[in-house]
Amino acid sequence: MVTVAAPAKLNLTLEVLGRRQDGYHNIRSVVQAISLCDVLHFQTVEQLTIASDLAGWEAERSLVTRAARLLKETASVTRGASVNVEKRIPLASGLGGESSDAAATLRGLNELWELKLSREKLRELAARLGSDVTFFLHGGTALMEGRGERITPLPPYPHRWAVLVVPDVPRPPDKTAQLYASLNASHFTDGHITQRLVDELKSGKEPSVLFNTFENVAFEQFPGLKVYRDHLRKMGAPDVHLAGSGPTLFALLKDKAQAEDLHARCLGQNMEAHLAETFHGGYPPTG
Repeated sequence: MVTVAAPAKLNLTLEVLGRRQDGYHNIRSVVQAISLCDVLHFQTVEQLTIASDLAGWEAERSLVTRAARLLKETASVTRGASVNVEKRIPLASGLGGESSDAAATLRGLNELWELKLSREKLRELAARLGSDVTFFLHGGTALMEGRGERITPLPPYPHRWAVLVVPDVPRPPDKTAQLYASLNASHFTDGHITQRLVDELKSGKEPSVLFNTFENVAFEQFPGLKVYRDHLRKMGAPDVHLAGSGPTLFALLKDKAQAEDLHARCLGQNMEAHLAETFHGGYPPTG
């Protein structure tokens, strides 16, 4: 058996530069892996079978299935595999769970089937699966550009505890596309906000900026989201931000005890909340 962790991510900055001719948008984003993760288990069997322990997760609609079939076809693999996905990253939450699972599938099946495909080949396949997938072959802290497929590793973001709250608001399956469609020219930026954070990381300065342009439209697209944000602020959460395309909200804290207290109070108020930390180098343990 091969076991692979699939971490969630936070977009510490997310700038949209403009719409491309192919319908996608060019972005610049500093992305950070966190310890909240799914865990995928791979075993060699006769056929390709994919399942999850999460109710409502559909294998046929998942990037895991697309990734497995793409790898199987690309490498002309005749063997099968069972892929079991332990879901811990909330679905459609802005934390990149599907993309991370797809990257973990490429890594796991590459090992299980002993294909020995290069990192560059896996990156090529990842870019075909989705904009965020390539990042999850790297992990850590990275600069994401293009439509998300161009990844440049960065010096580590300082260690932080992340308190994540997943609001109980409607999440349409095409939410990311809806948010992009809601942006107008006034929401586009030139990448300088992200560059500021990149420069701070490279110089070893204390990071001073978090930014997500989707915050300009998300609080209209997700009814009730603003109530959660305002409530978290009243509870003492510093700098509450939207994760990716949402609706997850997060706060980064230096102090573990403070993060644990905020997390516990969120759970005590019946919110779906998770406590995680930033990490670098490799992937979080699966045990």
